[in-house]
Amino acid sequence: MRAPRIRPLPGTLTRALSAGGPRIDVLALPLAPGEAPADPQPGEGTAEACERLGIDLDQVLTLESPRTGAGELTRVPWSPSGADLVDRVVLVGTGDGSAASVRLVGAALARAHRGRDRLVTTIGGGPDARSDARTTAQSLAEGLVLGSYLTPRTGVRTAPPPPLKRVDLVGAESAAVTEGVAQGVVVAEATVLARDLANTPSSLKSPAWVAARARRVGVETGLAVRVRDHRELAAEGFGGILAVGAAAARPPRLVEVSYAGAGSGLHVVLVGKGITFDTGGISLKKTESMVSMKTDMSGAAVVLATVRACALLGVRVRVTALMPLAENAIGAAAYRPGDVITQYGGCTVEVRNTDAEGRLVLADALAYADATLDPDVVVDVATLTGAASLALGRGHAALFTPDDALAADLAGAGDRTGERLWRLPLVEDYRSALESDHADLCHIATTPGVGAGAILAALFLQEFAGPRRWAHLDIAGTARSDKDHGLVSKGGTGFGVRLLLDWLQTLG
Repeated sequence: MRAPRIRPLPGTLTRALSAGGPRIDVLALPLAPGEAPADPQPGEGTAEACERLGIDLDQVLTLESPRTGAGELTRVPWSPSGADLVDRVVLVGTGDGSAASVRLVGAALARAHRGRDRLVTTIGGGPDARSDARTTAQSLAEGLVLGSYLTPRTGVRTAPPPPLKRVDLVGAESAAVTEGVAQGVVVAEATVLARDLANTPSSLKSPAWVAARARRVGVETGLAVRVRDHRELAAEGFGGILAVGAAAARPPRLVEVSYAGAGSGLHVVLVGKGITFDTGGISLKKTESMVSMKTDMSGAAVVLATVRACALLGVRVRVTALMPLAENAIGAAAYRPGDVITQYGGCTVEVRNTDAEGRLVLADALAYADATLDPDVVVDVATLTGAASLALGRGHAALFTPDDALAADLAGAGDRTGERLWRLPLVEDYRSALESDHADLCHIATTPGVGAGAILAALFLQEFAGPRRWAHLDIAGTARSDKDHGLVSKGGTGFGVRLLLDWLQTLG
């Protein structure tokens, strides 16, 4: 079990605290901020529960000074007797009551109560004046599942405490709450899949291994999966993927996962960078920069997890996920600075830095999508440039698109899910920096001192997207984290799954 079982519990909190019911390990009572931070106002049901348990709430508020920020927990002094049904009581700040705050509440409760059997709360169990019941329930479920996540301990024998087993949402009598919980669990579990794939050590995670996982997803959900091996890639002219993977002992793959949609004729193609490990190739990375490179296939993990969730949720649009997979290794067969490669479709590219490999595999997949899949919209997702991370840090991913409406839609989905995007410009004047004397274009700047690395990478990709509506998400800063915080887990974060699902659901 990786996450708690979340179930709506009809009835009142008083009934849940009545004798004869199953024991409650943790009772989590909401605490909403008042007009002044020093004067918190209890959420619905909190005062009644404290009175039922013999807790002097006024005294607790005075002596403990509980904070009411989203997800801030205060343990209530409580000494249960043998006859009491509750072992622990906590007050949990609900902040402004928004979906973002409720997600943080769920994550905080899950992290703080690993190893516990049953948590009961009124949060998410009924209508809140600040949010509708379905949204609140979905947000809480997402937070509980994501806050329960731990990186799989591939080489560690000692097991961490298990996740909280069960969460009961008191007062949940509406179908909207049940639907919200179900949606939240599917969305969060998709993010968990992306995290697991990104966190798997590269000693296991070859391109063939990722392709096998995609096939398993296809069997589980009824999705069509096609895997091209290195022989098929050579026969069809995927020169970028082949060049990047040439030196690796484990050859590259291109995975195509197709979801037919549940009614809409709109076709969206998602392309995810899938470098299963990145040494930098001959343009070798520094050691400290190489440690996290097992997560350099986060884009591929995100698009696979997204298309899987589309099938489970019955998203109405047709979605195809493309995952160009390769290991950027060092060896006698490695591609070199100065080489000219031919991408899918015939465009030639001069290589000047073998550590700018992600855009080469993405270019093949984008050109293939444009030439053969006839998409209405294409979105690529990639841990592409350190420049995007330097510009925006860990809190925002970079968004590039020439389409204002598409930019607004994707940014809106990011705001709603908390996976925030910041649009950067596609500066056409910089395009000349990619001109080459030896090929149709170069994949990095040929002019010294241009800078704007993230913009130049996006301009390069735009060359292969054709006339389609297209957006590029550079998630280099957001795909990895050094610690657990909020909804984010240490290691691969799965950033992008929730925002893409939110956006795709608005299209149908």
